[in-house]
Amino acid sequence: MLHTETAYPVPFQLERSDSPHRYDLRNRSDEPLDGLTLTHLGTGYAPPLRIRRLDPGQALGIAVFGGAPEDAGVVVVRWRRPDRQEYLWRVAL
Repeated sequence: MLHTETAYPVPFQLERSDSPHRYDLRNRSDEPLDGLTLTHLGTGYAPPLRIRRLDPGQALGIAVFGGAPEDAGVVVVRWRRPDRQEYLWRVAL
């Protein structure tokens, strides 16, 4: 018998109201997310971030310095769920 499992939805909302120089990454799930790291790829510079925990509803600011507004790049987000499984999400800014 075929066993199917519901996909785990990305738990983040990327708020772009202050783009292209600032973005807010909000945990929209109902569980805390641990060991977050953010790595920026593209023109300009965004300091690498490492956060121990992001609780439900909490947001993390991402600042991008320099570079052209139309080419802000992408951010790779890494985190762990409470069951310790690791996930990656690559999102265009």
